[in-house]
Amino acid sequence: MKTEGTIPFSGYQKIVIFILAMTQFTVILDFMVMSPLGDMLIKSLSMKPSSFGIAVSAYAFSAGISGLLTAGFADRFDRKKLLLFFYSGFIVGTFLCSLANSFELLVAARIITGLFGGVISSISMAIITDLFSLQQRGRVMGFIQMGFGASQVLGIPIGLYIANKWGWESPFVMVAAVAIIIAVLIVVVLKPINKHLGLQHDRSAFKHLWHTLSKKNYRIGFAATAALSIGGFMMMPFGSVFAVNNLHVTAEELPVLFMVSGISSLIIMPLIGKLSDTVSKFKIFSIASIWTMLICVAYTNLSATSFWIVIGLNVLMMIGIMSRMVPSSALTSAIPDMEDRGAFMSINSSMQQIAGGVAAAVSGMIVVQQTKFSPIEHYDTVGYVVAVVTLISIFLMYRVNQLAKKKPATVSPKAEEPELVMSEF
Repeated sequence: MKTEGTIPFSGYQKIVIFILAMTQFTVILDFMVMSPLGDMLIKSLSMKPSSFGIAVSAYAFSAGISGLLTAGFADRFDRKKLLLFFYSGFIVGTFLCSLANSFELLVAARIITGLFGGVISSISMAIITDLFSLQQRGRVMGFIQMGFGASQVLGIPIGLYIANKWGWESPFVMVAAVAIIIAVLIVVVLKPINKHLGLQHDRSAFKHLWHTLSKKNYRIGFAATAALSIGGFMMMPFGSVFAVNNLHVTAEELPVLFMVSGISSLIIMPLIGKLSDTVSKFKIFSIASIWTMLICVAYTNLSATSFWIVIGLNVLMMIGIMSRMVPSSALTSAIPDMEDRGAFMSINSSMQQIAGGVAAAVSGMIVVQQTKFSPIEHYDTVGYVVAVVTLISIFLMYRVNQLAKKKPATVSPKAEEPELVMSEF
């Protein structure tokens, strides 16, 4: 009899993991590359820093709204076709970013990219829940979310390099080119994912959306996701500004800082994924949350610090963040019933994006910088707020864990496990 964590992946499941990991990589890379291009964009398009903030948040809010708009019909289509449709729109939006020659056009392009890109994560989560058992999902989440670390390891250094060589538009062209290759793989390799279609009962998309929102258990999952997102997004917008102006990290050292942090996440994610399939996911989440709280409070209270100490603290912080992300995603995926998974994941993704946008806005109201080159003030307050929100997230994730325990352990259907074969679109 197999113990938890020993269910192997089939050949087809392995290629599905690769495809979903690469879609995650390109979507996150598109978002992450905005940060290192900030100074270049502000100067090239004659933007104010506040305008750049709008350009960044435009993606988050449009992605959140898109998730809500698509939640009602997310379970009414083959998930493969739905993924391909939105991924294609994401490619178009990303390429339009490279054509923008003004602040207004850049914001419009970011809105388009967010409308399509913001839904991809929820579709991927629904696919994972359909094709993998709960005992496999921790490992799957670990591999899928390696896209976050890979975007830091590859996105920031490569983005800065090619932007300095060919202009700020080139990173967006690069992301679009890679995404086109992945889209071809989706068409050729991924098989139809439509078993959920036979479980639909509601007559309209709106009714299905309301049906999903009306379930108390689902709302607990949405609240947990919002709390996690607020805690994660509050520090991020001003991370580079704090590192350069307060910690005295140089512009040359900044890409190294992101790269080392990204490498640490690439290493820790599969390990945490494997661990969360063998021991309590909630226990891992709780320990990682307390760890993250302590590191965040310590980090946001720093002044000028040795670069190697800054790297060490960032690695420790990344370990905590990733160790929360993997088990929380796996636990949340266990809440919805099969017929509601697409809608649930879409709403859940929307809550993540909207809460992140709100967090960034609130953080912007807390933090103060007298001039472009002076240290930012009240960043420690942001750290304290993150600690409080993290405590709330532990309580909410405890509720999610209790709900997950009530769900029967499901094993991915045999029909979905055969070795890799060419599929029809």
